[in-house]
Amino acid sequence: MARSEHGGTGLRERKKARTRALIQARALELFREQGYKETSIEQIAAAADVSPSTVFHYFPAKTDLVLYDALDEPLIASFRAMPKDLSALQALRRVIAATFGSLSGQGLASQLERERLIRSVPELRMAALDMLTGTFRQVAELAAEHTGRRADDDLVVALSGAIVGIGLASWLTSDGDPADMVHRFDVGFKALESGFPL
Repeated sequence: MARSEHGGTGLRERKKARTRALIQARALELFREQGYKETSIEQIAAAADVSPSTVFHYFPAKTDLVLYDALDEPLIASFRAMPKDLSALQALRRVIAATFGSLSGQGLASQLERERLIRSVPELRMAALDMLTGTFRQVAELAAEHTGRRADDDLVVALSGAIVGIGLASWLTSDGDPADMVHRFDVGFKALESGFPL
């Protein structure tokens, strides 16, 4: 995110983040009340008191209104701030636990609503699975940055694939409960660290 001269998040960026959050919140409310397919971008714009073009500026596709996760940026920033003497897995375990552990009631409700929609709407489920390629690349870049290796290093590629695989398995088996998903992540990461003693 852009930073002001004084080191904080810039006013413009904070306003953009608030607008994005408002649009997504109104969209999730309408999807819950009316259904995903039945809700139009025009209805979402009216509920958020913005123009349809503003909705598309922040969310280029309708699926993005559900798939965008506001936790991604703070999670990445926290991972980058982790001490380098931690392994990539140790750092990721800490970051995931801290990020999801700090969710407020509203934040948790929003995550649960997004998960419910992704699991129940085939278009969203397919779009979420399509995002895995980008997720893998991002994990590889972050792991490479943390370890001082290249993103295409064989070990970084293998580790990133394992992390994404554990993440997907945790998501598929958690019934949309973030706490259960984080628990499954942690169990998987611990097992990976210890060589999967099955």
